[in-house]
Amino acid sequence: MRIGIVCPYSLDRPGGVQLHVLDLAEALIARGHEVSVLAPAAKDTPVPPYVSSAGRSVPIAYNGSTARLTFGLVAASRVREWLKLGHFDVVHLHEPGAPSLSLIAMWARIGPTVATFHSSQSESAAMRIAKPWIKPGYEELDARIAVSPSAAKTIRDHLRVEATHIIPNGVDTSHYTSAVPQPHWQGTVEAPTIGILGRLDEPRKGLEDYLAAIPMVRERHPHARFLVAGRFSDRVAAKAARAGAEVIGELDEPAKARFMASVDIYCAPNLGGESFGIVLVEAMAAGAAVVASDLVAFQDVSTTADGHAALHHAVGDPADLAARIVHLLDHPDERAALAALGRECAANFDWSNVAPRVEETYRDAIRMDAEFHPHPTKDVTTP
Repeated sequence: MRIGIVCPYSLDRPGGVQLHVLDLAEALIARGHEVSVLAPAAKDTPVPPYVSSAGRSVPIAYNGSTARLTFGLVAASRVREWLKLGHFDVVHLHEPGAPSLSLIAMWARIGPTVATFHSSQSESAAMRIAKPWIKPGYEELDARIAVSPSAAKTIRDHLRVEATHIIPNGVDTSHYTSAVPQPHWQGTVEAPTIGILGRLDEPRKGLEDYLAAIPMVRERHPHARFLVAGRFSDRVAAKAARAGAEVIGELDEPAKARFMASVDIYCAPNLGGESFGIVLVEAMAAGAAVVASDLVAFQDVSTTADGHAALHHAVGDPADLAARIVHLLDHPDERAALAALGRECAANFDWSNVAPRVEETYRDAIRMDAEFHPHPTKDVTTP
């Protein structure tokens, strides 16, 4: 198949959706498809050869974060030209509710179109305001993917539109299962390491609760080490250091995998706005025991037929977070069993399992488009 994928968020500062789009493209190319990705990117931003840049982006507050988006007449012209010249068998939009390229492409559709919804929000003023303009476009999509039940609930509650497929984000788990621990980040029996990683400038990532848990854990395990990695400001770094954490800073993808493979316990104390929890999958694949807040999306990711592959604490409760960490430090056998179950759980999200489900959704969309949006027949070849 010739597949076009639209990413609404800029590749200048990659986040979860951008990385998912690029990983999906790589997985589909490896399976024999021709793939082109359209995304915002500045001229000096290095991008893979299959990416077409839609130009610079602007920062916009969106879903509890700051997203870099591209819109306007120039962006619309680039989207239409890319669609026209691509001769795609199917186009896959990501987050078409964001005011960026995917929304434009949804309205400019000229063939089979699929959309993936990543966001999970109980309330969204932006979505309520935009509903009259975006709902008709959602209804015209040939297939709608939600990355989790909570993401499906978001579009159902806000727009009264159902997801046709629930397909989780994919992860190349081999990067994590084969990661070599970094000795400096590894813990010992006397001084175990607990880690957190992410865009920790965003309050919803739960750094404040993580730091608040440190003295409570150290009452029982005085030599426990708390590591803070990711992208954040000097102010946040200074706050973490004052709380007794070791500040590592931003990591590239290989170093991120080594970080996950090094810590005894990985913490995800997020407060909300999460629809999937890819970081849990990455940590579980690397062999870390995971302690995460009890967000619905996190519970969806970690639930297996054999039980929960992560230990969950009450959202926004640092004392409960500390208690879960202490429990795992007090019971190393239980911690090892949790980590082993986590690795089994993470395998379900490997691209070898996820990519075929996305392909089948594309075929469904092509069939739906042929039935409800007749246009000249194309010869679609699928490997």
